[in-house]
Amino acid sequence: MRKLSVKHVGPIKGGYESGDGYIDFPGVTMFIGPQGSGKSTIAKLYSTLAWIEKALFREDFSLDYLIKYNRFKKQLEYQNISNYLSEDSEINYHGQAYAISYRGGELEIREHAINGDYAFPKIMYVPAERNFVSAVDKPDLMKRLPAPLYTFLEEYDAAKRDLGGSIDLPIGNTRFAYREQNETSLLIGPSFRVSLLEASSGFQSFVPLYLVTNYLSKVTSRSTGGSHKEISVEEARKIRRAVDRIFDDENSSEDVRRVLLEKLSSRFKYSCFLNIVEEPEKNLYPSAQKDALFELIRTKNEVENNQLVITTHSPYMINYLTLAIKANAIKVQAESSNQTEILERLEKVVPRGATIGPERVAIYRTDEEGSIHTLPDYDGLPSDENDLNQHLIDSNNSFVDLLEMEDQCR
Repeated sequence: MRKLSVKHVGPIKGGYESGDGYIDFPGVTMFIGPQGSGKSTIAKLYSTLAWIEKALFREDFSLDYLIKYNRFKKQLEYQNISNYLSEDSEINYHGQAYAISYRGGELEIREHAINGDYAFPKIMYVPAERNFVSAVDKPDLMKRLPAPLYTFLEEYDAAKRDLGGSIDLPIGNTRFAYREQNETSLLIGPSFRVSLLEASSGFQSFVPLYLVTNYLSKVTSRSTGGSHKEISVEEARKIRRAVDRIFDDENSSEDVRRVLLEKLSSRFKYSCFLNIVEEPEKNLYPSAQKDALFELIRTKNEVENNQLVITTHSPYMINYLTLAIKANAIKVQAESSNQTEILERLEKVVPRGATIGPERVAIYRTDEEGSIHTLPDYDGLPSDENDLNQHLIDSNNSFVDLLEMEDQCR
């Protein structure tokens, strides 16, 4: 299991102070908390460090290369968080093949023995501003966009081309169609047919997320679970020469190198999908948020080592995740006793492929003081006593106060 410890990086100050100080990423990991409290900082660090570990294992660059000339900080520029580092910053990442530590401005990387085969990941960071790629005509021609958005746009384009026509969406009784000849994206419903450019903001946000997640999940599933060592010796030499050419070009920025290396990585067999999603609920009605979350969990469940990391401001996301956990317990009981009627009823509440056990879930809360806490659970289910639900309670209490004031005015 990958895990991460962070202190004094951007809004994160004291970090996670429970246990050994490491945040675990067991399968589905959710972060909640106020704006600017560090949710995305953690997600971006995790994405970057997992990518560095993959690049080291793939031998894109050596340990010595990364340690010299402050190149670790340059890697953080991709996520626009390099300036979050200070003299007090402490970052500790424990991956499957490498442990990476950053303290006092110094980087230390240690290779360790792998337990079994290395799970070679396809890593996708889905930014909150993803609706830009479907709300703007020709987004690929725009300049000065965030680097992760360019990467996401590239995968979105590949996902559309891979469709071969159209696909049903899990929300709104709607179908998405792509016409490659004129590069047109369409939404087709029972009584409408519109361009995605003209669609609601919810569809503009959800369609790219769904297509990229579905596409990259298929890419991972198409692989047979092998590591990158399954390529031939001759192919490995060709890739090595291509990597050397990338680093020999002194005019290439770190962002350009990263993109080129990711293109090379398509020559390797992926064995898992690390899907990091900012605000999957963005612009979606609550019932659509449920369908979106269940779809994300379903794709996470397709391969054992897949991971789903979510940052969210929605209380519904925690509640729907609770449904997925509870449904899993019922599914296990019903399957063991062969209660098909229960399983059929369960499918109408939570799709069988979207359930998940509590041991595969972790929920963390960031606060305005820069600390990270585990959300309490009750019998494996997330506690109702969390900030997002508390805001709903506070709103109801405020309304009661207003009613009392109204009575006193009479």
